[in-house]
Amino acid sequence: MDNSPHKAQNVIAMTDYQSDTGYSAIAQIEAYWEAIRGTRLLPKRSDIDPRGIEQALENAFILERIAPGIARLRIAGSHLNDLMGMEVRGMPLTSFFMPAARPVVSDLLEVVFQTPAISTLRLTSAASGTRPALEARMILLPLKSDLGDVSRVLGGFVSKGDMGPAPRRFEVLTKEVLHIATGHPPMPAPQPVLPQPEPRMTERHRPQGFAEDQAPYRTKTDKKRPPYLRLVKSDNGTLDQDSS
Repeated sequence: MDNSPHKAQNVIAMTDYQSDTGYSAIAQIEAYWEAIRGTRLLPKRSDIDPRGIEQALENAFILERIAPGIARLRIAGSHLNDLMGMEVRGMPLTSFFMPAARPVVSDLLEVVFQTPAISTLRLTSAASGTRPALEARMILLPLKSDLGDVSRVLGGFVSKGDMGPAPRRFEVLTKEVLHIATGHPPMPAPQPVLPQPEPRMTERHRPQGFAEDQAPYRTKTDKKRPPYLRLVKSDNGTLDQDSS
């Protein structure tokens, strides 16, 4: 259990409020998180007061990390119950997703807890049978527990359109991650600088100290032929040497 000073508000029914239309509930939850964070790295779970997000309570939830990549719902608004057709408190967050998307969500949860970071997801639930297609957004905002570890998340989940029969499970279309630093607004992670390839060395740029003079190619016919010798007999009977 969280040791929060808001004892009466730790476990509450978030069903008495109506959220704004569209995705404004996501923006309200994020703005509230930023306000209570201030200049700190992260706010604490005990800082959360439901009155600060009255108009978004049915879309809000709080997660608790229980193992690497696994976080269960400690508190969940009525919109999340409607999506699953049941009470979702105690269920893992991945239960809202199709099997192929669950490893993606598990990895993303670890990024949120370990970095720490904010993550925003754009989701879709495909049409099937009497279920119409559904679009959704989710935001995950890390919190510190009363022990000081990053093991809680304040989140928001909003779907648009006719929900149709429950349960509705989602695929991840896109995800955005913003890293958090003390005293700074959340920022995208810096992109790694890739090493530039070495320029190709040409004859003009080849170091002269290591260059060797190239001997011109010569064929055997290029060699100077020795003079052709022949003997010529003179009139006086002696042999003369003639070269041509």
